[in-house]
Amino acid sequence: MLDTIATPTLWAVTIAAVTALIALDFVLTRRPHEVSMKEALGWSAFYIALPLAFGVWVWTTHGSQTGFEYYTGYIVEKSLSVDNLFVFMLLLAAFAVPRQLQQKVLLFGIVGALVLRGIFIALGAAALSRWDFVFLLFGVILVATAVKLFIEAVQGHEQSVDPDEMLAVRLGRKIGLKPMAIVVLAIFAADIVFAVDSVPAVYGITGDPYLVFATNAFALLGLRALYFVLESALAKLAHLSYGLAGILAFIGVKLGLHWAHGHWDGVPVVPTWLSLVVIVAILAVTVTTSLIASARRESENEVLESSDA
Repeated sequence: MLDTIATPTLWAVTIAAVTALIALDFVLTRRPHEVSMKEALGWSAFYIALPLAFGVWVWTTHGSQTGFEYYTGYIVEKSLSVDNLFVFMLLLAAFAVPRQLQQKVLLFGIVGALVLRGIFIALGAAALSRWDFVFLLFGVILVATAVKLFIEAVQGHEQSVDPDEMLAVRLGRKIGLKPMAIVVLAIFAADIVFAVDSVPAVYGITGDPYLVFATNAFALLGLRALYFVLESALAKLAHLSYGLAGILAFIGVKLGLHWAHGHWDGVPVVPTWLSLVVIVAILAVTVTTSLIASARRESENEVLESSDA
């Protein structure tokens, strides 16, 4: 059985709070409208402040080690969720979803993602409690994903989505679902792939299923508003894939060392505080180099335009 800070009461309160936040989002999106930057920034700030405040409670109530695990897991999940937004953006564009309907589509997709993550987290907890080699399996999955991301980034492959190639879309059309339902189904199907990476990644930070759920829930709940804040900025994060590849590879190796530590003496274990430092450093470098590259590209384009004129 994996250790956890959660009592049945804490689980009940957390699930009730998540359900209430989802219900609030449904109220806010009841009237279709185009989301303004002011609205998106306000709700993004709220959904960032909320998990940060919750982390303070975790830290003061359960100690610095648990606090480090929570914050590190949240940063990892938030980073991966930003990459997810690239795919959501491509799906909404591919289906030509009107801007005033985009937030409702995203919300349905996020609700489905939360349910899916909950199932993955429960299955992961059961597997890790019974078989310790699952730590190694998760590590291999993350390293393989990291290699794939890195190769695609080096080769300059741009993310693209062809709805006609998605099995979920073909099935939805065959059974006669409405266009809006097909878009939601496509987003839900995409999140199955995301869950394969994100759940093992956060289990590489903490073995507490409650913290795994909390970090996933907080990262997903803020996606609707964050989408509209980052919509224009996502294209500037040209090096994000490199950063995520580095993070996933690091956590994958960490999981492998954790498994090996239980079988052989002398195998080091990566402390959580070091994981936090490494992950934050990778993200800082990734964002900085992306912004520098974007600024340089814009400057070169301006020069070309002025020369053509």
